[in-house]
Amino acid sequence: MPIPDYQTLMLPLLRFYSDNAIHSLKEAEASLAKEFKLTEDELSRLIPSGRQTTFYNRVGWARTYISKAGLLSTAKRGYFCITPSGSKVLASKPDRIDARFLRQFPSFMEFKETKHDENSFTIAATPLVETKESPEELIDSAHTQLKRALAAELLSRISQAAPIFFERLVVELLLKMGYGGSRQDAGRAIGRSGDGGIDGIINEDRLGLDSIYLQAKRWENPVGRPEIQKFAGALAEHRAKKGVFITTSSFTKEALASATKHDARIVLIDGEKLATLMIDHGLGVTLEATYEVKRIDSDYFAEE
Repeated sequence: MPIPDYQTLMLPLLRFYSDNAIHSLKEAEASLAKEFKLTEDELSRLIPSGRQTTFYNRVGWARTYISKAGLLSTAKRGYFCITPSGSKVLASKPDRIDARFLRQFPSFMEFKETKHDENSFTIAATPLVETKESPEELIDSAHTQLKRALAAELLSRISQAAPIFFERLVVELLLKMGYGGSRQDAGRAIGRSGDGGIDGIINEDRLGLDSIYLQAKRWENPVGRPEIQKFAGALAEHRAKKGVFITTSSFTKEALASATKHDARIVLIDGEKLATLMIDHGLGVTLEATYEVKRIDSDYFAEE
């Protein structure tokens, strides 16, 4: 069964608290996981940011929504109980509780629609989007889409640039990743260009204790097994133990399989990975905006 969205979890979560006892959110999470027959793989699945599991995130937002509607109340830190309003809702036997259902409660509407008044100290709250994804998942999904679009634009710019630019780009990327020593040393280490790519040797560390054989191809077509075999042969000829093959395109399945069948360790970096590394290490991109997602510091509010 797919992981239920946070709105689908609202009614089952309220039902869990219907015994009028105080329970932790962890207890509720375990009960709901069993009710929806979720597997260990599903329970360990993370939201795109990797900050927490998808299921825990959705249970948390379901709790937030029904609490803002006054159906659950906080007994103590991390523990909750049903309110008289929550019991009344369950007594009406609703088929589903979601954001639309919760609009009947003034406290929920205040939570959703409170605006900043410049003549007061009212805290602003942007109206929340009613979707299957939780607010954090929406942010992560949007960030992923923006990153993919940026990666595609990077590869497009690289394909239009001169071969010497690609050579310089690879040098700069390796430096930002901690390889090659100084900019001057890295340039000399690679230094030999040809047919739209670069080939050479670069220091693995700043002291030059080990070397990495590098080959880069600014191609449009996928790189096949023959190219990987030639690369492996070059590694053997130089008695190299490590090699990195970079391309702006992709690798065929045969090429990927071939890379694992040689004595030397060969790392393959395709266009998607190349663009991702550039973004992650701030190469060819500039920071436009930063958004912080903050949580309550429970320790700050802990009782003495």
